[in-house]
Formats: sequence, C-alpha cells, structure tokens
Amino acid sequence: MKYLVGFSRIFVGVLFIISGLIKLNDPIGFSFKLEEYFSQGVLDLPFFEPYALLIAIVVVIIEVLLGVALLIGYKPKFTVWSLLVMIVFFTFLTFYSAYFNKVTDCGCFGDVVKLTPWESFTKDIILLVLILVLVPGVKFIKSIFRNATGAVVMIFSLLGCIIFCYHVLNHLPVKDFRPYKIEANIKKGMSVPDDAPKALYEYAWKFNVGGKEKLIVTNGDYPSVEGEFIGVETTEIQKGYEPPIHDFTIEKDGEDFTNSLVEEDKLVMVIAYDLDKSNKEVFKEVKKATDEAVSKGYKIVGMSASSLEKASTLIEENKLNFEFYFTDETTLKTIVRSNPAILVLEKGTILQKVHYNDLDKLTF
Repeated sequence: MKYLVGFSRIFVGVLFIISGLIKLNDPIGFSFKLEEYFSQGVLDLPFFEPYALLIAIVVVIIEVLLGVALLIGYKPKFTVWSLLVMIVFFTFLTFYSAYFNKVTDCGCFGDVVKLTPWESFTKDIILLVLILVLVPGVKFIKSIFRNATGAVVMIFSLLGCIIFCYHVLNHLPVKDFRPYKIEANIKKGMSVPDDAPKALYEYAWKFNVGGKEKLIVTNGDYPSVEGEFIGVETTEIQKGYEPPIHDFTIEKDGEDFTNSLVEEDKLVMVIAYDLDKSNKEVFKEVKKATDEAVSKGYKIVGMSASSLEKASTLIEENKLNFEFYFTDETTLKTIVRSNPAILVLEKGTILQKVHYNDLDKLTF
C-alpha cells in the first residue's frame, strides 16, 4: 500500500502540475473552453460566461497548487480530499461531453495534447482511481519539509502562478502551441498531403424485401437488392486527415480573398475578433503602427467577426487606413489571444505576432 500510494502521489501530483501550467500559459484559451461548457445547449449556465476568465485562472492555479502540495506532502488530508472533489467534477464534465458529444475537446492540456472526449474521460477515470487510492493511504503521505517550510513553498508557488498569469494575460502565451505560431505558414497549414489518409464511412442500407426490413452494410456501394429502398445511415469509422489550419477564410462582400492575401509579400493583419469587446483606446496606437507599415509598403487588412457597420464606425472614429474583412470568430480567437492584435506576414508566413500592449515592439 505504501508503494502504491507513493506511485499515485507522484503520478497525480506531476500530472496536475503539468496540466495546470499548460493551461496557465494560455488562460484565455481555457476561458474560451469554459464559455463553451457554460453556453446554451451544453450546461445551460450562460450567467457564468462573463466570469469565464476569472474562473479559468482560479481553477488552473488551484490545480497547480494541489499538485505541488501533494508532492511535498503539505496538509495531505485537505489536499487529497480537494483533489478528489476536483477530479469528480472534471470526470462529470468529460463524461457529459463524451456521452452527449457536446464539447469535442475538454482543453485539459490546452493546445499541447488534443484528446477526444472519450480519451479525456478515460484519463479522468484513471486519475480518479489513483486519487481514491490516496484517500485511505493518506497516512503514508509525509511532508518532505520540516516546520513552516512547506507553507513557504506553497506561498512562493502561488506567487509564481500569479506573476506568470499576469504576464501572459498582458502579453501573449510564453509558448505558442497553436498552428498560427510565429514562423508557421498559413498556406502550408491548410494543405493536405497527397498520401494523407482518407475518411472511411460505413453505410447501413435499409430495404423492404417481401414485407420484411433488410439491412445491408457496405462501404459506399449501393447494394443490389430486389426490394423497396427505405433509407440509409452513414457512420464515420475512420477519420481522415485534417490539416492544422482548416477553417481560415478572409471574406468581404461575399468574396473570398484568402488565397490572394496569403500570397502578399508584405502583409499586416489587425485582428479584433469582437469589436464590442476590443480595447478601443488601443486603436490610436494601432493607427500609428499601420501608418508606419503603409509607408514601408505593407498591405493592411483588418480581420473581425463583427458587422461592417461596427467596423466602419471604428475606422471613422480612429481614421484608420485599412478596411475590415470577415473571418470566423473562433478562428480569430485561435490565431491570437489579444483583442486587438497585430500580425506581420510574408507570403503567408507569420513573422511577428504581438499583443496590443507590445505594439512598440513591431518592426517593419
């Protein structure tokens, strides 16, 4: 029992710390995932959506601190029971997502490791079992520090989490794991290799043959049956290759400008996924940056999911020297965790990506 508790303690503690730090590197991304859980049709808790970022920050910091506390043996009873409550809640969420197919990615490891709903649920079941081992075996969890040293470690861990979180919120994630990271090429990210695996489907054909229903399963061919066709059900049995970037479009007045813009030698994208939620005061600095870019021969495009009316008002108020194009809101949120933000590209390759607090770091 002692060795089993020791293994569970290390495994659970390390995994909670890693999972927490990954999400702490991108708390805004995790808050988007929580908004998805809170939305209508999922948990139907829309009144929590305005507080999603705060909840995300609190949850991930607690996750990291519980992992640290478990490893150093700080207040073991409180730590183990807190872990149990948290993992029961997470297991419920992942089961709900998997069973009802509501949220396709739990965000447990951010953009580092993408898990399917059932994989996330399996992971939580394993953690639940290991934590249940710790409950009766809590007597074997001894502190590795004497006196108040454990409390000092916890305080410094908390301060470290807060400082790190403050930094990434006011700039950008320290490590970008998304397909739109610096040096990534958007056109290449949208391409599908010739040898990429294709999706495979199974078709269940229903016929009325002699007054009885007959079911024939094929991989696509229409079966040769003497009977009345009733219907067909299609099931995907193997997913095909999905490129890292599969939902990126730049549209204006119903026309798609994606291909032409990603071929530009000098392109600056001003991204603001929702103009109502943008920091409006920053657009004065955005104008200075884009004016300089224009003088250096750059083409400037704004990208937003907001209406043309709101975009026109913003352009007029700030005398901006570019027009806004429409791009899906989720895509824009994925590209950069800042509203607004600026990207500098060369033939589709992202050379620079900055938070609105770092516009002075742009070089053209």
